[in-house]
Amino acid sequence: MTRSWLAQLNVARLKGPLDSPQLAGFMELLDGINALADAAPGFVWRHTDGTRHTVGLLGDPHLLVNLSVWESIAALRDFTYGSEAASAHARALGRRREWFDRMREAHQVLWWIPAGTLPTLEEAGERLRHLQTHRSSPYAFTFRSPRPPP
Repeated sequence: MTRSWLAQLNVARLKGPLDSPQLAGFMELLDGINALADAAPGFVWRHTDGTRHTVGLLGDPHLLVNLSVWESIAALRDFTYGSEAASAHARALGRRREWFDRMREAHQVLWWIPAGTLPTLEEAGERLRHLQTHRSSPYAFTFRSPRPPP
């Protein structure tokens, strides 16, 4: 049996440049939340491009990108909703309308990858597009419609 890891992408459409006064509050929180994720049980990897953030995906230069890998859905769920980080994350989410435009389409996608491999931004973008077009499937799913590992 091949062991699998969970890949996760979420995106947010920025209301302004990351260095703008409008996003200063978000940028102040970002390093702390990323550090909590990096130290969370079950965390495997987070995409970085040498900066504190990645912007631009799916042809949209205003999308803030968070691509990470976790050992399981439970590990990601615990980090997101049931940990010290969750309360910091919840505080940030409570202020999201200050920093991000409302997205009507899906902005988070989950999928399984073979343990020991890492997803690319291109693959992540394809999984998100697939979810937006076809809804949840084993190829691309959400917390609300989780799929078991292959």
